[in-house]
Amino acid sequence: MLLDRLARRHGIEVTRRQCTALTGLGTISGERVCLAKPQTFMNLSGEAVACLCRFFKIVPSDLLIVYDDRDLPLGRIRIRQRGSAGGHRGVESIIDRLGTSDFPRLRIGIGRPQQMEAVQHVLTSFSTDEWPAIEGALDRAADAVEVALAEGLETAMNRYN
Repeated sequence: MLLDRLARRHGIEVTRRQCTALTGLGTISGERVCLAKPQTFMNLSGEAVACLCRFFKIVPSDLLIVYDDRDLPLGRIRIRQRGSAGGHRGVESIIDRLGTSDFPRLRIGIGRPQQMEAVQHVLTSFSTDEWPAIEGALDRAADAVEVALAEGLETAMNRYN
């Protein structure tokens, strides 16, 4: 959802099939970017990320991996320069394929409801009551990406964490 929001804001079409991902090239905050949505199962996301890094000659520190996080409250965002996978299998796959955990990431909180299994929660649409928090998080996250590109990751972390 965040990549779709960024693509709309900046007129980037994310339609090219490349490296088991849908990609779109464009400019955000004066920087050339490749927006990529892996099309594999989430726990194989590292395949697409590693392939795109090789193709575009991108080092891990120039990435910004965006993902949902059940350990953050609904609607919260958190930016980090590096870190562990924290149990997220998609991030584990990226770390495994890149051989490092030293890449920036932006986590969007989806909360951890008591009454639902983890897989069911992640695959279920947000409720009507949850959408305002998600919309706000997506707006803040898109703003944070723009700031990270224009002013640096540290500035974005200070402003949005």
